[in-house]
Amino acid sequence: MDTASMDAHDDVRTAPRALATEAVHAGRDDLARQGLHAPPIDLSTTYPSYDSRGEAARIDAFAATGAEPDGPPVYGRLGNPTVARFETALARLEGTEAAVAFASGMAALSAVLLVRGSMGLRHVVAVRPLYGCSDHLLTAGLLGSEVTWTDPAGVADALRPDTGLVLVESPANPTLAEVDLRAVAHACGSVPLLVDNTFATPVLQRPAEQGARLVLHSATKYLGGHGDVLAGVVACDEEFAGRLRQVRFATGGVLHPLAGYLLLRGLSTLPVRVRAASATAAELARRLTADPRVARVHYPRIGGAMVAFEVHGDPHEVIAGVRLITPAVSLGSVDTLIQHPASISHRIVDAEDRRGAGVGDRLLRMSVGLEDVDDLWSDLDQALKRCETGAGNGATGHRAPAPAH
Repeated sequence: MDTASMDAHDDVRTAPRALATEAVHAGRDDLARQGLHAPPIDLSTTYPSYDSRGEAARIDAFAATGAEPDGPPVYGRLGNPTVARFETALARLEGTEAAVAFASGMAALSAVLLVRGSMGLRHVVAVRPLYGCSDHLLTAGLLGSEVTWTDPAGVADALRPDTGLVLVESPANPTLAEVDLRAVAHACGSVPLLVDNTFATPVLQRPAEQGARLVLHSATKYLGGHGDVLAGVVACDEEFAGRLRQVRFATGGVLHPLAGYLLLRGLSTLPVRVRAASATAAELARRLTADPRVARVHYPRIGGAMVAFEVHGDPHEVIAGVRLITPAVSLGSVDTLIQHPASISHRIVDAEDRRGAGVGDRLLRMSVGLEDVDDLWSDLDQALKRCETGAGNGATGHRAPAPAH
């Protein structure tokens, strides 16, 4: 490629681009210059170097700042070119300086807590509901953290000198409750706000634009989008990214290159998948709202592909009754999934805390996929009929709490 062509290529790369364009091209900007169309998968764990003095200098630089080493890769735990492509793309989509990928969403959250804890800032302010394992990680203090649970209005009053993090999830798992991110970010002051953006994805909201310093994803979900990759990622500024890379290197929570490749491929269709599934979810939410067998429907104002609903009858009968919809944990895949949070995703949360956060015993959470809306509704309808006939059995033997307003 001649110099003029390379300059033109760089102009295209640096010009502002729409989200849909970034989803397709981010992380792939150098491919044409290499004579490639599809991103390669680099499976190497180690890389040859005949300049040991240079390697020492690069490792010293990484130890000091966590900055990505210049030049060729060193070792798979320090960084991987395929994973770096995904990180670059996700940072572009979230509008942050950097992103750091991990082996799972929980590994990503753990790294954030370890970074702040290493600075003596072990106190966390958090808003329920959160994903059940995130809740458990904080409540159990497994990483030496101490948590204060509050509502969004109480964030400022809950801050202490040793507060290292404020954590919210919006829309929340599984009730889809939404938080005014800009207001919470203002209440945080100088304390970093971490927003779990797994449900919304950057297609529906970009928390960094509303004041969040850290944006967390269980990349297993919508970013991968096909139920075949386990991963987590934090989008953030470069300073925090450096600290996260150091924790990742020390603890070994690295993302496999094949997972990085699958995630980069998943991002290319993310806007199309999220918008198509969201349209179907909105229609299903409308039909469920009008159904007398359903006590309450939760659907976020910003939209999305997640729907939660509470039934009058036994929710376990709905789970047992679906045929097209898959009864399984996780979400964000091309096929529709349904689960009972009180039994699975939030079972690890204390029952009283769980119900206090709106996760009732009759609540079902559905991740809407790309199937035809009428086929999905037909399956839900026949499952709800089974639920209706088993209504006298009750969900768990406890009376369901009154719906919140």
